[in-house]
Amino acid sequence: MDFQSTLFAAEVTTGDASPRCDGLVRTTLSDGAWIDVARGWLPAADDVFDTLRSVVPWRAERRQMYERMVDVPRLVHTYLAGDELPHPMLVAARESLSEHYLPELGERFRTAGCCFYRDGNDSVAWHGDKIGKGRSADTMVAIVSLGDPRRLALRPVGGGASISVEMGHGDLVVMGGSCQRTWEHAVPKVAHAGPRMSVQFRPLNVF
Repeated sequence: MDFQSTLFAAEVTTGDASPRCDGLVRTTLSDGAWIDVARGWLPAADDVFDTLRSVVPWRAERRQMYERMVDVPRLVHTYLAGDELPHPMLVAARESLSEHYLPELGERFRTAGCCFYRDGNDSVAWHGDKIGKGRSADTMVAIVSLGDPRRLALRPVGGGASISVEMGHGDLVVMGGSCQRTWEHAVPKVAHAGPRMSVQFRPLNVF
């Protein structure tokens, strides 16, 4: 199965628009956590999707699980601070997010982690991005989704009612406040899905 953008989507080139952080809808969670959501946030999403699929040096990883090594069920690549991003719209997205959230976050978004979910078998298990400053301090992770819709599930650490956000082509979800240490998030497996990519903008020392 391959991803097909909607036939009714407006054609947007990289020079036509920049991402704007207005229209964000915030949902307050427990324990000082929150999420912001904006639908269709990233202009030129089709072009960004095609570029990422073709030029990002995707790699497969393996991870220790109990007594054996297993394949990580997605492809990954991380652009560190100072690395050139593969599409100018991602540069514009990072700058727009940095300017909008700077008064609340206190710093700029600097890195861009990329994940490639090839089909419904690729996934992310429950976790929080709490290696580094996310373990002890409030921070933010901004996720831009490209390709087939997939569900981002969130649940409180220690148990409680979960919520979910279906992330569609070009959508933005920002997890903020205490979200990385008081909540967990996951992208569950599904029976059928086409390719989907996510770009996760983070400040320094958040993993």
